[in-house]
Amino acid sequence: QVQLIESGGGLVQAGGSLRLSCTASERTASTNIMGWFRRAPGKGREFVAASVDFGASTYYADSLKGRVTISTDNSKNTVYLQMNNLKPEDTAVYYCGSRGPGVNPSTPRGYEYWGQGTQVTVSS
Repeated sequence: QVQLIESGGGLVQAGGSLRLSCTASERTASTNIMGWFRRAPGKGREFVAASVDFGASTYYADSLKGRVTISTDNSKNTVYLQMNNLKPEDTAVYYCGSRGPGVNPSTPRGYEYWGQGTQVTVSS
């Protein structure tokens, strides 16, 4: 059973930056892909970014390209999500998920494990 612990959320003004972290309790086949998703109030879970093959490849939501960067530190079993130029519409709970290798890292259904989520609030 993999445990994912997120941190780094908080309150930030529009235009500011945050870096979220997600640390896995262990490195296994089920952490081959680690992805970030978010859920805004009244909306479904939205894909943000994913690290695939332990950081060998990265994928981003088209709407967020250029403002977010996902990176992987395999020595710490940790993925980071750097978010810049934050906007009020980025306000959401951000979740980290992990899964084994496969297709469609942007689909939440394929993920096996999830963290508890971290709140990001962007004020205007």
